[in-house]
Amino acid sequence: MNIFNCPRPEHPNPQWERSTWRNLNGKWMFEIDNAKSGENRDLQHADKLKDHITVPFCPESSLSGVGEKDFMWCVWYKKEIRISEEDLYGKRVILHFGAADFLTKVWINGSLAGAPHTGGFAPFSYDITKLLAVGKNMITVACYDDTKSHNQPRGKQSDIFFAHGCHYTRTTGIWQTVWLEFVPEAYIKYAKILPDLNNSSLIVEAELSGKGDLFAEVFYEGRLVGSASKKELSVSGALEIKLSETHAWELGAGRLYDLYLTFGEDKVKSYFGLRTVGFEDGKFMLNGKSVFGRLVLDQGYYPDGIMTAPDEDALIKDIEISMAAGFNGARLHQKVFEPRFLYHA
Repeated sequence: MNIFNCPRPEHPNPQWERSTWRNLNGKWMFEIDNAKSGENRDLQHADKLKDHITVPFCPESSLSGVGEKDFMWCVWYKKEIRISEEDLYGKRVILHFGAADFLTKVWINGSLAGAPHTGGFAPFSYDITKLLAVGKNMITVACYDDTKSHNQPRGKQSDIFFAHGCHYTRTTGIWQTVWLEFVPEAYIKYAKILPDLNNSSLIVEAELSGKGDLFAEVFYEGRLVGSASKKELSVSGALEIKLSETHAWELGAGRLYDLYLTFGEDKVKSYFGLRTVGFEDGKFMLNGKSVFGRLVLDQGYYPDGIMTAPDEDALIKDIEISMAAGFNGARLHQKVFEPRFLYHA
């Protein structure tokens, strides 16, 4: 899979990364539905749509290949995927969306994947295992968006045709990576990671599906610095990991630890940093030391991708330019920034 066929090919969430995933970015069928009549016209069961779009870029952007700047009250997407017997055997298949604006409905082979997702900035997912068949499968997505409404958050998206002042070109529909995850029947649904600098330790609170043994290993620059395990867990489980090396996260020195979680056959890679934050006498304190914040206001807009960076290098460049200009932090503004940006920061 090359970058031309699959823009933004990197894993979208380095804090929760499995090797068993499939990027669905690239060419999708597409149709603008300003009358919002698509469901009445049975587009959820149709084989085709009128046009095409490059996901994950929104239809207002030039990178999407659409470049429609006017209001779009509803947009439709379709993509045919192939699922093998191996993909389904003893596994769950999770369909993930990094973000889609605003109300999103998802169908698999004409059947709703679950309740509609409301919100333009947060990630969401569906377990689509029972809706899939071996061979060809059709994913259909409809996004409803009323940017003129004062009943939905829109950030700096303009409520008139033109961008004006500090209100910019709108973002409708899918605008972050779409991907599949293939997980075992017993897997880790979610984990809260709680680093503790003062005690040089880490607590992992895991939400589990199924039953199995939970195991965690922590590495720093390739060295094993801690591990913990518990047997025969289900629903949830917590591990406390004592670290043999303490390296504080500081400005200009990320010093990140790698975390590997195993639950039965499920394996997840994550990361964390050790630091304390607080206020003392009106001063911001990092690791017990006063830090003067020189923060750039970063609104995360791109000329060609709008709210979506054209590639990973663009995310890194934003951070490097800010640091070169003398800033030591950023106030991230008007959207939820993608996890890869936070990782590089």
